[in-house]
Amino acid sequence: MNNYFVDLHIHIGRTASGKPVKITGAKSLTIENILIESTEVKGMDMIGVIDCHVPEIQFELKQMIKQGKVIELNGGGIRYKNVTLILGTELEIYDEHCKGPIHILGYLPNLVQMELFSKWLSQRMKNVTLSSQRIYESGVNIQRKIKELGGLFVPAHVFTPYKSLYGRGVERSLSEVLNPELIDGIELGLSANTLMADQIAELHQYSFLSNSDAHSLPKIAREYQIMRMKEPTFEELQLALHKRGNRYITSNYGLDPLLGKYHKTTCEKCGNVVSKSHLLKCGVCDSEKIVKGVFDRLNELKDTKDKNPNRPPYIHQVPLEFIPGIGPKTLKKLRDYFKTEMDILHRIPEESLLPVVGSKITALIMEAREGKIKIQPGGGGVYGKIQG
Repeated sequence: MNNYFVDLHIHIGRTASGKPVKITGAKSLTIENILIESTEVKGMDMIGVIDCHVPEIQFELKQMIKQGKVIELNGGGIRYKNVTLILGTELEIYDEHCKGPIHILGYLPNLVQMELFSKWLSQRMKNVTLSSQRIYESGVNIQRKIKELGGLFVPAHVFTPYKSLYGRGVERSLSEVLNPELIDGIELGLSANTLMADQIAELHQYSFLSNSDAHSLPKIAREYQIMRMKEPTFEELQLALHKRGNRYITSNYGLDPLLGKYHKTTCEKCGNVVSKSHLLKCGVCDSEKIVKGVFDRLNELKDTKDKNPNRPPYIHQVPLEFIPGIGPKTLKKLRDYFKTEMDILHRIPEESLLPVVGSKITALIMEAREGKIKIQPGGGGVYGKIQG
């Protein structure tokens, strides 16, 4: 068994021909650029690209297979150099059982299965060429279809105020809209960690995923996990999510929830932190545009003080780009010396960093590695800040 760095939520901004996929995604987020960035800059072993339901992306991958740039693995997934691509999709559910729209993630083992899924989607979706589109089908039927094709089903960023399971989709329980037995994992999102999510008893049975939800190349692996598997394939991923055969998630690495955009309940207009989440208007500017934070929503939902004793550690790790003083030039210098970001964040000793970036930045990197860095909380769609 080996340990592998895994990030399972990366968007595609554009096709190779320049057509938009994720409208808010960077133009540089092509499938080939994602593969290059993930292995050569970030140092990831497995990535999930969640816009592979788009027919043109499937065509591009077939061309790359023909050209010998990538290969399909017998155990599922597509291999490029040192990284395995897991074919994924993100969809928006808003059926008659939902209180609000919900984003979900589906992962399929190979291109054949993803093509079959795309054809099924095209009969239930207005535009299958775009990311995160609403599908006119019930949540449970989507689960069943993904399972029929041998796939994995994961609710996305489940606590964020917008388009998420607990943020707006249900009153209290995931069983209001989904079949609990057809869920393979729970994606926490940037404003929650393991301790926060484990306050909900019905989530104790699932593995928690910390993924980047990257809309640009630098955001890849801002959150990730280490998985213990025999090899980085779809089949091994499935075993790890269900903790079978000595495969499992050994640790989650994510932003401190204080850095998330939606941690505190905040006035969307002026940015004032609202102390009581039930307030209908801002006490500073009188705006009624109040965004309920993840912290306050979880206080409404929590129903247990017990924790899952088998939960892996959640390590608050700050991405290099968040650290004060690390701009593009310093990042390039670090990468020139130490190769990938995973090396810098996990393996490079303090004494090796000092002569390259100096004592102040080295100290911040070490504090970030150890979860000791000071943070100003985020909210209302604005990220928190590191106090350098």
